[in-house]
Amino acid sequence: MKLNNSEENVGRVGELIVARNLEKHGHRIITMNYRKKWGEIDVISQKERVTHFIEVKTVSRETSRGDSLDAYSPEENVHPKKLKRLARTIQSFLLENNLTGAEWQLDVAGVLLDVNGKKARIRMTENVVI
Repeated sequence: MKLNNSEENVGRVGELIVARNLEKHGHRIITMNYRKKWGEIDVISQKERVTHFIEVKTVSRETSRGDSLDAYSPEENVHPKKLKRLARTIQSFLLENNLTGAEWQLDVAGVLLDVNGKKARIRMTENVVI
């Protein structure tokens, strides 16, 4: 995938990087970009018996305010209104897939892309409370 600095493209690259990283850590990707009119979930995976709903927040080094992922807090961009939309979308997925009693969690992945250096750093915040 050729990367330019459009926000949509940067976001898509971040989602793919997170999905590959999850697979390396034993997750099975169920789907990506699950959409409903009230919201979207970037990545849905399963590890052992837990379904993970992952919200991916990506910034590129060229557009970020610093070079450090430590200065970037993706969870700050997952505000109460976003959490409400995510909760509704998660419930839709669970109902559609007969998983209403299944164990699940919401995770937030912060991705810092260094486009010129072709590198990425990921910081996961797991089991975010909705």
